[in-house]
Amino acid sequence: MSERERTRSMYIESRSVTDVGRKRQRNEDSYVSNDEVGLYVVADGMGGHTHGDVASRIAVETIDEFVQLTSGDADITWPYGIEEGLSLNANRLKTSIRFANQRLLDHARKEVECEGMATTVVAVLVEGGVAEIAHVGDSRAYLIRDGKMQLVTSDHSWVNEQVQSGVIDQKQARNHPLRNVVTRALGGKPELEVDVQALELAPDDRLLLCSDGLTTMLEDSEILGIVLDRGGSVGQADPLVDAANRNGGEDNTTTILLRVS
Repeated sequence: MSERERTRSMYIESRSVTDVGRKRQRNEDSYVSNDEVGLYVVADGMGGHTHGDVASRIAVETIDEFVQLTSGDADITWPYGIEEGLSLNANRLKTSIRFANQRLLDHARKEVECEGMATTVVAVLVEGGVAEIAHVGDSRAYLIRDGKMQLVTSDHSWVNEQVQSGVIDQKQARNHPLRNVVTRALGGKPELEVDVQALELAPDDRLLLCSDGLTTMLEDSEILGIVLDRGGSVGQADPLVDAANRNGGEDNTTTILLRVS
Protein backbone atom coordinates (compact mmCIF):
# COMPACT_ATOMS: atom_id res chain seq x y z
CA MET A 1 0.00 0.00 0.00
CA SER A 2 1.05 3.57 -0.62
CA GLU A 3 2.04 5.59 2.43
CA ARG A 4 2.33 9.32 2.83
CA GLU A 5 4.94 10.64 5.18
CA ARG A 6 6.09 14.17 5.81
CA THR A 7 9.80 14.84 5.32
CA ARG A 8 10.19 18.21 7.01
CA SER A 9 8.63 20.73 4.60
CA MET A 10 7.60 18.21 1.94
CA TYR A 11 5.37 15.18 1.66
CA ILE A 12 6.73 12.07 -0.02
CA GLU A 13 4.23 9.51 -1.27
CA SER A 14 5.58 6.15 -2.41
CA ARG A 15 4.57 2.91 -4.03
CA SER A 16 6.81 -0.18 -4.45
CA VAL A 17 6.25 -3.22 -6.66
CA THR A 18 8.34 -6.29 -7.50
CA ASP A 19 7.56 -9.19 -9.82
CA VAL A 20 9.42 -12.32 -10.91
CA GLY A 21 8.54 -11.75 -14.58
CA ARG A 22 7.64 -14.28 -17.27
CA LYS A 23 10.91 -16.15 -17.77
CA ARG A 24 12.64 -16.47 -14.39
CA GLN A 25 11.91 -19.06 -11.72
CA ARG A 26 13.11 -16.92 -8.83
CA ASN A 27 12.95 -13.23 -7.97
CA GLU A 28 16.49 -12.01 -7.26
CA ASP A 29 15.40 -8.37 -6.82
CA SER A 30 14.94 -6.89 -3.34
CA TYR A 31 13.79 -3.49 -2.18
CA VAL A 32 13.24 -1.30 0.85
CA SER A 33 10.67 1.46 1.02
CA ASN A 34 11.06 3.12 4.42
CA ASP A 35 8.85 6.21 4.52
CA GLU A 36 9.69 6.86 8.16
CA VAL A 37 13.31 7.77 7.41
CA GLY A 38 12.85 8.66 3.72
CA LEU A 39 14.92 5.73 2.43
CA TYR A 40 14.17 3.87 -0.81
CA VAL A 41 16.40 1.13 -2.22
CA VAL A 42 16.30 -1.28 -5.17
CA ALA A 43 18.85 -4.10 -5.51
CA ASP A 44 19.13 -6.53 -8.42
CA GLY A 45 20.93 -9.70 -7.35
CA MET A 46 23.26 -11.54 -9.70
CA GLY A 47 24.69 -15.00 -9.65
CA GLY A 48 21.72 -17.26 -10.37
CA HIS A 49 22.69 -20.55 -8.74
CA THR A 50 25.05 -18.62 -6.46
CA HIS A 51 22.18 -16.91 -4.66
CA GLY A 52 21.68 -13.50 -6.20
CA ASP A 53 18.48 -13.27 -4.17
CA VAL A 54 20.50 -13.62 -0.97
CA ALA A 55 22.90 -10.90 -2.12
CA SER A 56 20.16 -8.38 -2.86
CA ARG A 57 18.35 -9.13 0.40
CA ILE A 58 21.50 -8.70 2.51
CA ALA A 59 22.24 -5.45 0.68
CA VAL A 60 18.88 -3.76 1.22
CA GLU A 61 18.61 -4.95 4.82
CA THR A 62 22.10 -3.67 5.65
CA ILE A 63 21.52 -0.30 4.01
CA ASP A 64 18.21 0.13 5.82
CA GLU A 65 19.76 -0.91 9.14
CA PHE A 66 22.69 1.50 8.88
CA VAL A 67 20.58 4.46 7.78
CA GLN A 68 18.22 3.91 10.71
CA LEU A 69 21.13 3.55 13.15
CA THR A 70 22.55 6.91 12.01
CA SER A 71 19.28 8.84 12.12
CA GLY A 72 18.82 11.71 14.55
CA ASP A 73 21.50 12.00 17.21
CA ALA A 74 22.44 8.33 17.22
CA ASP A 75 25.98 7.83 18.49
CA ILE A 76 27.66 5.01 16.56
CA THR A 77 31.08 4.32 15.13
CA TRP A 78 31.23 4.84 11.36
CA PRO A 79 33.18 1.93 9.81
CA TYR A 80 34.85 4.07 7.11
CA GLY A 81 34.86 7.50 8.72
CA ILE A 82 33.05 10.53 7.30
CA GLU A 83 34.03 11.89 3.89
CA GLU A 84 34.50 15.64 3.76
CA GLY A 85 32.73 17.34 0.89
CA LEU A 86 29.67 15.13 1.21
CA SER A 87 26.59 15.91 3.27
CA LEU A 88 25.76 13.81 6.30
CA ASN A 89 23.02 12.00 4.38
CA ALA A 90 25.32 11.34 1.43
CA ASN A 91 27.82 9.85 3.87
CA ARG A 92 25.09 7.73 5.42
CA LEU A 93 24.12 6.30 2.04
CA LYS A 94 27.65 5.77 0.77
CA THR A 95 28.81 4.15 4.00
CA SER A 96 25.74 1.91 4.20
CA ILE A 97 26.44 0.59 0.69
CA ARG A 98 30.12 -0.02 1.43
CA PHE A 99 29.11 -1.77 4.66
CA ALA A 100 26.64 -3.93 2.71
CA ASN A 101 29.42 -4.83 0.28
CA GLN A 102 31.59 -6.05 3.15
CA ARG A 103 28.74 -8.09 4.58
CA LEU A 104 28.28 -9.81 1.23
CA LEU A 105 31.96 -10.68 1.05
CA ASP A 106 31.92 -11.99 4.62
CA HIS A 107 28.80 -14.07 3.95
CA ALA A 108 30.29 -15.59 0.79
CA ARG A 109 33.43 -16.60 2.70
CA LYS A 110 31.36 -18.39 5.34
CA GLU A 111 28.83 -19.97 2.96
CA VAL A 112 30.66 -21.64 0.08
CA GLU A 113 27.50 -22.01 -2.01
CA CYS A 114 27.18 -18.21 -2.03
CA GLU A 115 30.62 -17.58 -3.50
CA GLY A 116 30.33 -15.26 -6.48
CA MET A 117 27.01 -13.72 -5.48
CA ALA A 118 26.69 -10.00 -6.17
CA THR A 119 24.08 -7.27 -6.54
CA THR A 120 23.47 -3.84 -7.96
CA VAL A 121 22.04 -1.08 -5.78
CA VAL A 122 20.30 2.24 -6.32
CA ALA A 123 19.27 4.12 -3.18
CA VAL A 124 17.63 7.45 -2.36
CA LEU A 125 17.56 9.20 1.01
CA VAL A 126 15.18 12.17 1.17
CA GLU A 127 15.29 14.86 3.83
CA GLY A 128 14.53 18.56 3.87
CA GLY A 129 13.69 18.80 0.18
CA VAL A 130 16.96 17.16 -0.90
CA ALA A 131 17.34 13.67 -2.33
CA GLU A 132 20.75 12.06 -1.95
CA ILE A 133 21.08 9.39 -4.63
CA ALA A 134 23.69 6.62 -4.60
CA HIS A 135 24.17 3.72 -6.97
CA VAL A 136 26.40 0.85 -8.01
CA GLY A 137 25.66 -1.14 -11.17
CA ASP A 138 22.86 -0.68 -13.70
CA SER A 139 19.78 -0.23 -11.52
CA ARG A 140 18.53 3.27 -12.25
CA ALA A 141 17.04 6.44 -10.81
CA TYR A 142 14.96 8.76 -12.99
CA LEU A 143 13.63 12.25 -12.25
CA ILE A 144 10.27 13.17 -13.78
CA ARG A 145 9.68 16.93 -13.73
CA ASP A 146 7.44 19.21 -15.81
CA GLY A 147 6.39 16.36 -18.07
CA LYS A 148 9.95 15.32 -18.91
CA MET A 149 12.08 12.44 -17.66
CA GLN A 150 15.80 12.58 -16.93
CA LEU A 151 18.10 9.66 -16.15
CA VAL A 152 19.87 10.69 -12.96
CA THR A 153 22.26 7.75 -12.66
CA SER A 154 24.81 6.44 -15.16
CA ASP A 155 24.94 2.68 -15.67
CA HIS A 156 28.10 0.96 -14.51
CA SER A 157 28.03 -1.42 -17.45
CA TRP A 158 30.25 -2.46 -20.33
CA VAL A 159 27.84 -1.20 -22.98
CA ASN A 160 27.48 2.20 -21.32
CA GLU A 161 31.26 2.55 -21.29
CA GLN A 162 31.22 1.87 -25.05
CA VAL A 163 28.49 4.47 -25.54
CA GLN A 164 30.42 7.05 -23.51
CA SER A 165 33.52 6.31 -25.61
CA GLY A 166 31.58 6.74 -28.86
CA VAL A 167 32.14 3.14 -29.95
CA ILE A 168 28.42 2.34 -30.17
CA ASP A 169 25.23 4.41 -29.92
CA GLN A 170 22.26 4.05 -27.57
CA LYS A 171 20.24 2.05 -30.09
CA GLN A 172 23.06 -0.46 -30.54
CA ALA A 173 23.59 -0.63 -26.78
CA ARG A 174 19.96 -1.52 -26.16
CA ASN A 175 20.21 -4.74 -28.18
CA HIS A 176 23.87 -5.55 -27.59
CA PRO A 177 24.55 -9.16 -26.48
CA LEU A 178 26.71 -7.85 -23.59
CA ARG A 179 24.16 -5.30 -22.36
CA ASN A 180 23.76 -7.13 -19.04
CA VAL A 181 27.47 -7.09 -18.14
CA VAL A 182 27.99 -4.73 -15.20
CA THR A 183 31.38 -3.26 -14.35
CA ARG A 184 30.59 -2.50 -10.71
CA ALA A 185 28.60 -4.47 -8.14
CA LEU A 186 28.41 -5.18 -4.43
CA GLY A 187 30.09 -8.47 -3.58
CA GLY A 188 32.85 -8.23 -6.15
CA LYS A 189 35.82 -6.87 -4.20
CA PRO A 190 36.52 -5.12 -0.86
CA GLU A 191 37.18 -1.68 -2.38
CA LEU A 192 33.90 -0.43 -3.82
CA GLU A 193 33.37 2.84 -5.67
CA VAL A 194 29.92 4.33 -4.99
CA ASP A 195 28.53 7.21 -7.05
CA VAL A 196 26.63 9.75 -4.93
CA GLN A 197 24.84 12.95 -5.95
CA ALA A 198 22.37 15.43 -4.47
CA LEU A 199 19.14 16.52 -6.11
CA GLU A 200 17.00 19.48 -5.02
CA LEU A 201 13.36 18.43 -5.13
CA ALA A 202 10.39 20.55 -6.18
CA PRO A 203 6.64 20.06 -5.67
CA ASP A 204 5.13 17.50 -8.07
CA ASP A 205 8.53 15.93 -8.83
CA ARG A 206 8.59 12.17 -9.17
CA LEU A 207 11.52 9.85 -8.65
CA LEU A 208 11.54 6.38 -10.16
CA LEU A 209 13.94 3.69 -8.94
CA CYS A 210 14.01 0.47 -10.94
CA SER A 211 15.91 -2.68 -11.76
CA ASP A 212 16.92 -3.34 -15.36
CA GLY A 213 13.98 -5.68 -15.77
CA LEU A 214 12.00 -2.52 -16.48
CA THR A 215 14.44 -0.65 -18.69
CA THR A 216 15.30 -3.62 -20.91
CA MET A 217 11.61 -4.16 -21.69
CA LEU A 218 10.44 -0.54 -22.06
CA GLU A 219 11.81 2.52 -23.85
CA ASP A 220 12.20 5.65 -21.74
CA SER A 221 9.33 7.27 -23.66
CA GLU A 222 7.05 4.38 -22.71
CA ILE A 223 8.09 4.63 -19.06
CA LEU A 224 7.36 8.37 -19.01
CA GLY A 225 3.95 7.89 -20.61
CA ILE A 226 2.94 5.33 -18.01
CA VAL A 227 4.24 7.39 -15.08
CA LEU A 228 2.22 10.44 -16.18
CA ASP A 229 -0.95 8.50 -17.01
CA ARG A 230 -4.01 8.68 -14.73
CA GLY A 231 -2.84 11.88 -13.07
CA GLY A 232 0.65 10.60 -12.39
CA SER A 233 -0.10 8.96 -9.05
CA VAL A 234 2.44 6.68 -7.39
CA GLY A 235 0.06 3.84 -8.21
CA GLN A 236 1.59 3.93 -11.69
CA ALA A 237 4.39 1.78 -10.28
CA ASP A 238 2.07 -1.19 -10.90
CA PRO A 239 1.32 -0.64 -14.61
CA LEU A 240 5.04 -0.11 -15.22
CA VAL A 241 5.68 -3.69 -14.08
CA ASP A 242 2.63 -4.94 -15.98
CA ALA A 243 3.92 -3.33 -19.19
CA ALA A 244 7.36 -4.90 -18.75
CA ASN A 245 5.71 -8.30 -18.44
CA ARG A 246 3.51 -7.70 -21.50
CA ASN A 247 6.64 -6.91 -23.50
CA GLY A 248 8.20 -10.23 -22.55
CA GLY A 249 9.03 -10.05 -18.85
CA GLU A 250 12.48 -11.50 -19.47
CA ASP A 251 13.80 -10.53 -16.04
CA ASN A 252 12.60 -9.73 -12.54
CA THR A 253 11.21 -6.19 -12.39
CA THR A 254 11.13 -3.86 -9.39
CA THR A 255 9.89 -0.27 -9.30
CA ILE A 256 9.66 2.33 -6.55
CA LEU A 257 7.80 5.49 -7.54
CA LEU A 258 7.97 8.58 -5.33
CA ARG A 259 5.94 11.77 -5.66
CA VAL A 260 6.74 15.06 -3.94
CA SER A 261 4.03 17.46 -2.81
